[in-house]
Amino acid sequence: MQTTRAPSALNDKILLIAPIVLGIALIAAAFWGATKFIEPPPPSTITIAAATKGSPYYLLAERYQAFLAKNGVTLNIRETGGSFENLKLLGDTASGVSLGFVQGGLASGPAAVGLQSLGRVMYEPLWVFHNANVKIDRIADLKGKRILVGPAGGGTNALAMRLLESNDVTAANSTFITMELPDYVAALDSGQADAGFLVLAASAKTVQRLFDSSNVKLLNVAQAGAYGQRFPFLSPLELKQGVMNFARNLPTTDTQLVATKAVVAIREDLHPALANLMTQALIAVHAEPAVNAKGEAAVFSKSGEFPIQIDPELSLAPEARRVYRSGPPFLQRYVPFGVATLIDRLIVLAIPLLGVLLPIVRFAPMLYTWQVRSRLLRYYKALKKVEKGFDPKAGQVALAERLAEVDAIEEAVNGVPVPLGFTNQLYDLRQHVEVVRRRLLASKYV
Repeated sequence: MQTTRAPSALNDKILLIAPIVLGIALIAAAFWGATKFIEPPPPSTITIAAATKGSPYYLLAERYQAFLAKNGVTLNIRETGGSFENLKLLGDTASGVSLGFVQGGLASGPAAVGLQSLGRVMYEPLWVFHNANVKIDRIADLKGKRILVGPAGGGTNALAMRLLESNDVTAANSTFITMELPDYVAALDSGQADAGFLVLAASAKTVQRLFDSSNVKLLNVAQAGAYGQRFPFLSPLELKQGVMNFARNLPTTDTQLVATKAVVAIREDLHPALANLMTQALIAVHAEPAVNAKGEAAVFSKSGEFPIQIDPELSLAPEARRVYRSGPPFLQRYVPFGVATLIDRLIVLAIPLLGVLLPIVRFAPMLYTWQVRSRLLRYYKALKKVEKGFDPKAGQVALAERLAEVDAIEEAVNGVPVPLGFTNQLYDLRQHVEVVRRRLLASKYV
């Protein structure tokens, strides 16, 4: 006759360990999944491509550098030859340059692939000076003249050639002279050239020297508004009478100019947290115009005008858009940048973990109760099987086998660990084991 066995301790251990293993597995899976979406920590050092020391780009980069330093980030400033070199460095992943200044009108085509804008940060006016003895009223009047168009491959050259072409002034009907900007003054003074284009800040020494020359005159770009409509990266500007030199009243009348707006361009792979912080730097630095030692602001500098988030050439970086719309991230308003980014990363990890842990915490008591109860119920099942399977007419051998099974169940029950809250159920089980034993023993008299 087949005997009934008491539930094994191994089954108890499996029932106890299996949910724990499952919970650990779910937490590990959630953690692994979260790591696929979390950004690595931002680097503590980045490099910006500027221009030569003392240039407007470089001076602006130094102000950004000071802001980032307060937030624990080092901004290295790379000296370059200007916008074209900056574009080249930004396009070279091995250059180590993550952001740079670029003159308006140059950030287009293949050179701008993979770049985004943090905003336009300063005017770069286009100056058209001409020999005072040569009558020139519009750029179109330069046809047939000897024109200084800046160094080949430079930002001045690119803009000059574009505007000249739009006025039908070409190399076929005029003479283009590619000369370094500091040499413009001598060339115009001596009559070697009739006119010259420059893209420089108003404070540049070359611009000051040209204003000081009695043989040179600044062209009033009467069509400045039209150029702004035709070329979105250009903006009309007005140079007020006397602003360059009050004592000599230079210029002698209000003069119309056009200007590009320099952009701080970044590589698309710049860490989002650093793009965010750099945008904050732009806003903070340009909240007030820079002033010289005499307390004088730059000619075209207006408080709060820059940075400009509307960019006619590059798409605005998503992080920059968030800063312009909502300001600094919530955490960075109260804790340092490094701490805020760390908390952000931990939150990304915590969300899926909480999604797993909360259900586990909620159902753990229920699961534990079910485990303990099911452990006791399995002994009841064994008892019921012993009682139901006993035939009083089977004889003393069968009775002994069944009593041995009851003894085994009783021994197993005595070794069952249960919490204090379930002690009453354990004692009930022990009583019921004794009840079954008595019923078996009573069958000897049937």
